[in-house]
Amino acid sequence: MQDWTGQVAPALGVDPALVTATQDAVLDMVRDVAHGVVRPAAPLTAYVVGLAAGRAGAHGEDVAAAVAAALAEVDALLSARRPATG
Repeated sequence: MQDWTGQVAPALGVDPALVTATQDAVLDMVRDVAHGVVRPAAPLTAYVVGLAAGRAGAHGEDVAAAVAAALAEVDALLSARRPATG
């Protein structure tokens, strides 16, 4: 996986260090969406997170922070879908 991201990130103009810094959280989110919503929603959600981060970067915001904020929002949405226990 590292070889692939090391190739694809620079080919698409993305800093490989940003991918490395955010990959675990993104992979966790993809897993949670795949199991908590439906599998096809996982890559689409990752795509939307990427769009949100790119938009933030285009406005001069920190992209890693934007990824973290988007992932937190997805986590909140997933939490709202879970039935209450107790």
